[in-house]
Amino acid sequence: MIRLISILAGLGFAIAALWSFGKGAYVVMTEGMGEQSAEYALHEKVRGPEGGFSFEGPVGNWDRQQLQRGYQVYKEVCSACHSLNYVAFRNLAELGYDEGQVKAEAASWQVPGIDPNTGEATSRPGLPTDKFPSPYPNSVAAAAANNNAIPPDLSLMTKARKDGSNYLYALLVGYGEPDPAKLAEYPEFETPTGLYFNKYFPNVNIAMAPPLTADGQVTYSDGTEATISQMSKDVAAFLTWTAEPTMVKRKQTGWPVLGFLLFATILAWLSKKQIWSSVKPRKED
Repeated sequence: MIRLISILAGLGFAIAALWSFGKGAYVVMTEGMGEQSAEYALHEKVRGPEGGFSFEGPVGNWDRQQLQRGYQVYKEVCSACHSLNYVAFRNLAELGYDEGQVKAEAASWQVPGIDPNTGEATSRPGLPTDKFPSPYPNSVAAAAANNNAIPPDLSLMTKARKDGSNYLYALLVGYGEPDPAKLAEYPEFETPTGLYFNKYFPNVNIAMAPPLTADGQVTYSDGTEATISQMSKDVAAFLTWTAEPTMVKRKQTGWPVLGFLLFATILAWLSKKQIWSSVKPRKED
């Protein structure tokens, strides 16, 4: 009786697991196949840059020149509105900057400080141990300067969004005008005053003005042509690094771990064969 109950319980769990798996697979396969909303009709699927990113895949690696270019785009364009509260200037050493360059970069930023003589709030050149400063003193000032929308911190943005690296790239290149035919069919999604149409943004109208507006907006020191697509790709790569700076090390560590686990599994199997080799199966009477 107990054996029968165990079998039925196991069968029930197996059926529940298969049902959950089947339901999830059905949702994934049929997602977006039904009736589309007006918002979805104007929205396009996120696409990444041509050729992808160097850090993608199980053996991907950082392109340090690209990360340095991305930092330059952030510094000259994105930092006017967005902070990097979880990144310190000294972390730039991981991008290939030497100690002197890190100190120079830190000193080129103004960070909040205290006047030692009066005790009043002031600003001072940054130190390598300082975090990247916020461009606004508080959230109220940030909202007032951005049509009542507070620009988010970008430190972990690629981890906070699905397919984050490709999403950021697509968002930066996705500004423009909606398809007139689709907009005529769904006039309620016409872009309101103060917002901007972006075909890759979830609800297609975004409060952030296009940050990259023309080729050559940034002059790269390595001679790379600074097209909007290139600048978008570079800053998306840089923000991927800020969100997960140990990603490449994690991948590099993973291969030896997998090799060890495979070796241990084979060793355990051979040990089992050796230990039980002299044991003969019991014959039934």
